[in-house]
Amino acid sequence: MDGRTRKDLKPGMRVNIVLKKDQRTGKLTEGVIKNLLTKSPTHTHGIKVRLEDGQVGRVKEILSAE
Repeated sequence: MDGRTRKDLKPGMRVNIVLKKDQRTGKLTEGVIKNLLTKSPTHTHGIKVRLEDGQVGRVKEILSAE
């Protein structure tokens, strides 16, 4: 499952995101969602989230729904 639909994402889920600085390379960063930042129901590049460690990026894949 990818991270383009807001209703698929909830705080506490483990996801891979792309940070702003890594958009050119596509390097993924793994973490747990703290909160959702994108307000619209969908986004073509992925829903923007803040991880528990404070990093912000767009969800590329959902790893687990804990």
